[in-house]
Amino acid sequence: MSSTYTAPAKINLSLRVLGKRDDGYHNVDILMARLDLVDTLDFHNSRTTTLLCDTPGVPTDESNLVMKAVREFEKAYGRKAKQKITLTKNIPHGAGLGGGSADAAITLRACNEIIGTGYSDEELHTMASALGSDVPFFLNPVISRCTGRGEIVEPVPELAEWRSPIVLIKPQFAVSTPSAYKLLRGAHRIKGVNYNAQMVDGIKFVNELERAVFTKFPVLGFSKMWLLGQPGVRAALMCGSGSTLFALTETIEQAQAVAEAARAELDPTLWTYCGYVN
Repeated sequence: MSSTYTAPAKINLSLRVLGKRDDGYHNVDILMARLDLVDTLDFHNSRTTTLLCDTPGVPTDESNLVMKAVREFEKAYGRKAKQKITLTKNIPHGAGLGGGSADAAITLRACNEIIGTGYSDEELHTMASALGSDVPFFLNPVISRCTGRGEIVEPVPELAEWRSPIVLIKPQFAVSTPSAYKLLRGAHRIKGVNYNAQMVDGIKFVNELERAVFTKFPVLGFSKMWLLGQPGVRAALMCGSGSTLFALTETIEQAQAVAEAARAELDPTLWTYCGYVN
């Protein structure tokens, strides 16, 4: 018998960096929302815990956040989880979309349900916080304000029904989150790139990591400005620490047109996705 779960990607509608903490992390204030782009995880009872994934570059050893989530669950459980997990990746790695964090959170929830341990959301949140700053959000991925280092998650009920078509574009290279924060110190503005907040439906869209990441990868800044010039685009921003950029559009057809134009005018090797946020 198998059980199948989906793990959604996320975008940061806003990301503010408030300063460095004593533990080496940064205090942040993030407005986070889910996308309809998902990874799929299949769980089978087994004699041992193994992870299978046929996506090139995705490790299946103890370094994968899925395996780390199993081990964190086992610490609380006091016994082995014994699951054969097959991970089907649709969310690209190093994209700022939280795919690994989502997979980890859903693994915790799946183990809890399959094994029947009955851990509360608070107990799962404690496990999730030990795995990474973004992981707790994915236990209940409604639009939320995430503070602290990102692990303090508070849903925003007034935005629960908000929804928008979206297009994502990602170049071949990735950006690691730790490297993005390290780049903050030497960051500078690139002439011609707009870093100002953008207002859509009463929501303020801004990403304070853009200056740092665009300093090292100016092509992302220029691609953001290209997005802002496309028909139907209401806002454009870098996703988290990059390298993905997103644009909100009026219609899904406009999102599809932007994706097609991006591959034709910017880079034919771009990964693109059109769907909905929230």
